[in-house]
Amino acid sequence: MSAQPALARPRRAIVIGGGLTAMLTAHVLARAVDVIVIERDTLPEQPEPRKGLPQAHHTHVLWSGGAEAIETLLPGTLKELDAAGAHRIPLTTGMVAYSPAGWFRRWNESHYAITCSRDLLDWTVRRQVLADADSRITVMQSTRVLGLTGSAETVTGVTIRKDDGEEDTLLADLVVDASGKGSRTPSWLEALGAPAPAVREVDSGLVYASRVYRAPAGLPDSWPIINVQPDPRAGGPGQNGIILPIEGGRWLVTLSGTRGGEPTDDPDRFEEFALGLRHPLVGELLGKATPLTPVSVTRMTANRRRYYEKTGLPEGFLVLGDALAAYNPTYGHGMSVAALSATTLDRAVQRHGWNSPGLARRVQKAVAQHVNTAWAFATGTDVFYPGATESGPTLGERLSAKFVDRLTHTATGSGRIARALTDVMTLQDGPQTLLRPANLVAAARGPLKPPLTQPPLTAEERRAADYS
Repeated sequence: MSAQPALARPRRAIVIGGGLTAMLTAHVLARAVDVIVIERDTLPEQPEPRKGLPQAHHTHVLWSGGAEAIETLLPGTLKELDAAGAHRIPLTTGMVAYSPAGWFRRWNESHYAITCSRDLLDWTVRRQVLADADSRITVMQSTRVLGLTGSAETVTGVTIRKDDGEEDTLLADLVVDASGKGSRTPSWLEALGAPAPAVREVDSGLVYASRVYRAPAGLPDSWPIINVQPDPRAGGPGQNGIILPIEGGRWLVTLSGTRGGEPTDDPDRFEEFALGLRHPLVGELLGKATPLTPVSVTRMTANRRRYYEKTGLPEGFLVLGDALAAYNPTYGHGMSVAALSATTLDRAVQRHGWNSPGLARRVQKAVAQHVNTAWAFATGTDVFYPGATESGPTLGERLSAKFVDRLTHTATGSGRIARALTDVMTLQDGPQTLLRPANLVAAARGPLKPPLTQPPLTAEERRAADYS
């Protein structure tokens, strides 16, 4: 009697997580193969908070680099967001920002940002991804991944436990961890005998406190983002305040502070904290708005980068999103990195095939360029606060910071350098573009215009907000 053939693995991919990164990844893979999305929460049917995404209470910005990546993958998403009340804010025209070097001027539009609640953005993308009745995506909710199956050389699937306690094993040709900051991939790899990745952590002890306000009546539709930034080299804690226009005529306001200068969840002290920033603009504007919610506080804000692209993950396994790198949310790069990573995966799948040998490792290395840009922004400030790292800033971080400080100073009075910095901040260019000869010459010359002494609000904005 002839031997029975081995059972073939089903041709499918598994995506761990149900957030923005996971949905965009599932959408890309579903163009080629059946996809199972495994999410431990129950996903809301409306734009509502969910337990597994506590950071949604705080400000999030989708920069134009990320917005255009999402639109490429899911045409019509930006139109859906606009219809739901999201704001498209031109940059730097629509931003009033006080940097460590002073007030930025509001130059003509070169880029943009999409601002809305994180709940609305996630819901809109999820609805777009799952809208097709013939979708090849199956979502398993209230299900926890217990570990990976396979070996140190190849991942073959996952083991799961459902809410009712039932456990099962699901096989797949590709497994993607997009589970966010709580990723358990390091321990899963250890269980397979695979090497652990190198890790870099920068933790300034930052605490975030956020509250939603009803914006003052009569404000122009083009109301800007307000951002009072800390100065990490001024001594003492770094404190920051952001007013972000969101849907429904509301402001989402996030205050933050490093060790020794943290905000609290006391609503009576929220505006007091804002008034004590390097400039009182945020606090003064809040005095004219109406609070709608209690204060939400988050304390787990460490920057953590896992260098999976250098470790060499098992075949058939990929890590994306916050599971790969989690950032201080001040610069709002997480969502844009997720979107750009999904487009990188899409290009690799189209070029090489979804199940081609080495695909996951190839993509892991390629997405590192997006991660590295966001990481430089997020840690370039935090690393200088006491206790942020065991040994303080590296020589490279110190040299990079000096260069960025010079560019920031120049950008307060130079449209060329403001544009170059915005190119990188919005993830539409890499940081290497800052080293172009024209930018180096402009930085050496310094700002072409004198520093501003007051917030660059327009006369209409001042009148509408009754701000003197």
